[in-house]
Amino acid sequence: MDEMRAREVLTAAGFSGAAELLALGENAVFAADGLVVKVGRDATGHPELAARAEREVAVAEWLAASGVPAVRAAEHGMRLVEGHPVTVWHRLPDPVRPTEPRDLAPLLSRVHALPAPADFTLPRRELLGGVERWLTLAGDTIDPADADYLRARRDGFATAAAALTPHLPPGPIHGDALPRNVHVGPEGPVLVDLETFSTDLREHDLVVLALSRDRYGLDPAAYDAFTAAYGWNVREWDGCAVLRGARETASCAWVAQHAPANPKALTEFRRRVASLREGDPEVRWYPF
Repeated sequence: MDEMRAREVLTAAGFSGAAELLALGENAVFAADGLVVKVGRDATGHPELAARAEREVAVAEWLAASGVPAVRAAEHGMRLVEGHPVTVWHRLPDPVRPTEPRDLAPLLSRVHALPAPADFTLPRRELLGGVERWLTLAGDTIDPADADYLRARRDGFATAAAALTPHLPPGPIHGDALPRNVHVGPEGPVLVDLETFSTDLREHDLVVLALSRDRYGLDPAAYDAFTAAYGWNVREWDGCAVLRGARETASCAWVAQHAPANPKALTEFRRRVASLREGDPEVRWYPF
């Protein structure tokens, strides 16, 4: 979905086609009429996209009822406009400062204290579920041996993850617990981007920043501030290496899908796979 098509859907939904584009990725996000409107990809033939948008609104309403600071839906439910899921949200005030990793900790603590919602079902966290699709999209651009290597890693880590004994009680998780998904407004930090909410090992939410520390250059002091605020360091858990390995596998495959159209993505894919093959857990990974 490109910006032009997203604006067509926005207009069909009754909003101004001249709205400000805030983001364009998995969804197109617009500021329109004092609200935020999220236009998803065409769900025709992909009912899971509509279900995900519907569930994101349900999650927002559940978090609101539970007292968890998070972005709030402005409409109950999702609109399906020309095949595209459209959701409408209250616009957050301007941030008062950049988000720090420690801002995540109290929000995750509150989410991790919640029981499963009563009115809808959260899916399992399918961390490795996209690997095959991403490798297929990469096609012949990547070395078939690398694709086979990642498939074998996927299968191995899926089996290992299923056998883990968690330190924390399983239950609702954010699913993509990174500082970019926290907005620090005048009243404090709030969670945003609720699409990945799921139910699984709570450790999934904590391994994200542990991997950021080891692979993406997160300052160790900032990571330590996060673990101090949360009250536990997932790196001390025996299962950390398994969830980390699963996330690294998924991250490599995700980069692969961009390789056919982006030479920098291909270079980064090769860097990541080589570091996994060599068993080097500290090789820096980069955006592209």
